[in-house]
Amino acid sequence: MNITMGGITIDCADPRSLAEFWTKALDLETVFDADGLYLQLRSRVRPEQPYLGLQKVPEELTGKNRVHVDFATDDREGEVDRLVALGATRGDTHSMPGLDWTVLQDPEGNVFCVGSPHE
Repeated sequence: MNITMGGITIDCADPRSLAEFWTKALDLETVFDADGLYLQLRSRVRPEQPYLGLQKVPEELTGKNRVHVDFATDDREGEVDRLVALGATRGDTHSMPGLDWTVLQDPEGNVFCVGSPHE
């Protein structure tokens, strides 16, 4: 196989504005900016990780994302509180054997989840 994951791109109305949230949320930095139409954000600590792309699109988000990003942490409640303080909107919390997760939305309404394992 000769393919690797480059990154994940989120469609949005204002990439530069949304980058303010994601750079703080994930300790990323903007490494590429195509005149505000498309930005690539990368980890300051682990630049080898896939990038987060933010791409300007003309249409508004309608309904739920068909694809979303899941993040993992040992301190789900603490991270959810931190992300809400940065501008995220908290949704429902769910549980299944071995995993709890909270659904959030970024400032433009894009859904993502923060999960933590449990016994």
